[in-house]
Amino acid sequence: MDAGRREMMAMMAIGGAGMVGALSGGEARAAAAPVPAKVVHHVFFWLKDPTSTADRDRLIAGLRTLAAIPVIRALHIGVPADTEARDVVDGSYQVSELMFFDSVPDQKAYQDHPIHRQFVADCEPLWRKVTVYDTLRAD
Repeated sequence: MDAGRREMMAMMAIGGAGMVGALSGGEARAAAAPVPAKVVHHVFFWLKDPTSTADRDRLIAGLRTLAAIPVIRALHIGVPADTEARDVVDGSYQVSELMFFDSVPDQKAYQDHPIHRQFVADCEPLWRKVTVYDTLRAD
């Protein structure tokens, strides 16, 4: 887990203070008020050609377009970090996205949004596998 993601997750765990707006590439802005994000949407992508930096960059560019979807409270796009090799660490994916939403209906609105649908249409040919983890904050 990279430092930016660790920091974001720690902030969310200690009461929801953290990120505002759509963020990408590990950039973070401290929130003036707590972000009530209750739903976390974490997606891992495995490319058909895992050695292609062009495909990776095209997928990342596509993911960045999602930041324009209003219901997304925060967005982090990342690649596997070169951290210590441990049995519990899976760095086999090429790109991940981490999104925060206020509610399950907001996450559904994101899924149905035309920008998301266009992202899938444009980028689906790049990946061979996608795994999604959706979690609801346990208050």
